[in-house]
Amino acid sequence: MKENQKAKSPKKSGKIKKNAQKVKAKLLKSYYGNPAKDMSLIAITGTTGKVTVAHYVHEILRAAGEQVAVLASDQPFKISMLHKFLSDAWKAGANYIIVTVPAEGLRDNVFYGLPISVAAMTNFVTAGLNDMTPEEYIDTQKTLFDMHPDVVVLNSDDKNYDTFSHFMGKSKTIVYGQTSADIKILNSKLYPKGTEATLSVNSEIMSVATFVAGETSASYMACAVAIADAIGVAPQSIIDGIAEYEP
Repeated sequence: MKENQKAKSPKKSGKIKKNAQKVKAKLLKSYYGNPAKDMSLIAITGTTGKVTVAHYVHEILRAAGEQVAVLASDQPFKISMLHKFLSDAWKAGANYIIVTVPAEGLRDNVFYGLPISVAAMTNFVTAGLNDMTPEEYIDTQKTLFDMHPDVVVLNSDDKNYDTFSHFMGKSKTIVYGQTSADIKILNSKLYPKGTEATLSVNSEIMSVATFVAGETSASYMACAVAIADAIGVAPQSIIDGIAEYEP
């Protein structure tokens, strides 16, 4: 190789990696027998809160008597790990899969080709970005919502909501928040070791409580409620599931 030969540009290298990931995804899907086709996949993204929401939904579905598996982390995971997890969950009889979706995983095509039943976004906090610009982050999120999920869940309280408000689910789009929302946060109470919130869900009042403390807890509960309501979980199972989660 000549010493003066130009190195590949980062943009070109990134494209090569993404294309390689697509090929790997197809091979892994074939190797494991495409188990995702037999399960409902719930994908939760956002800069913060996605792990908490994932565990809420996990407990809600368990309370509803469903067989469910969860893969939740703020850190990206390898495509091989994801597909093995899907295979193991299918073998264990799961009919629901919950995964967190870090932006880095979307950028690297880790979720390529998977059928998404529900895609939910907690928020977009620029301070939570690591190695991406805000513009790059928005572009990666578009990748998830362009996968044609049946249901899309969005946070109307997020200051960047207008950036994502055009994302739509094939069957329905649900918005949660304090204003202009389908799942509306009417009020909340903060305690040293937990949070209570009163929500309006389909014009019915629902009170939920969690052992998760902090100002964002009501929003995370509302996101979980929106996901559960979208897939038809009964209100009491939603209430019980949220109460069961202990971080």
